[in-house]
Amino acid sequence: MATTNLSAYDKATIPNGKQFRFGIVVSEWNENITQGLLEGAKTTLLENGVQSDNIIVWDVPGSYELIYGSKKMQDQKVDAVIAIGSVIQGQTKHFDFVCEGVAQGIKDLNVLHDTPVIFCVLTDNNLQQAIDRSGGKHGNKGVEAAVAALKMAELRKNA
Repeated sequence: MATTNLSAYDKATIPNGKQFRFGIVVSEWNENITQGLLEGAKTTLLENGVQSDNIIVWDVPGSYELIYGSKKMQDQKVDAVIAIGSVIQGQTKHFDFVCEGVAQGIKDLNVLHDTPVIFCVLTDNNLQQAIDRSGGKHGNKGVEAAVAALKMAELRKNA
């Protein structure tokens, strides 16, 4: 469980994003959560110098589809991709399969391709936990993902 505000970061330690282009792939499932994460990510990118026309947003049906959407987004000449989703524990093992598959799929994209994909998929036990991490009392995980994307884009440029 997060104990700090996820939205807190030192702007002085973040690369200026003016020269970068980002892709964001967003799950439509649990849209009330993923839209909050998307807004946090977009706002953070814009606040750190990214031009609005250098942010491409694609929707996919669910979190499992983030893998394919992120793979196709890597082909769009972006400097980093942010994969945004929300999976909330239910009464079946479906939660486990989706979470494992998405985590492994995004890991594979990072290993196999040169464009980093940032994992911004909430895997919560209940709706309240997701609300708390998508703009609620624990801040916004989308902000954290955007900060990671800026840092990884800079690393990719300089490596």
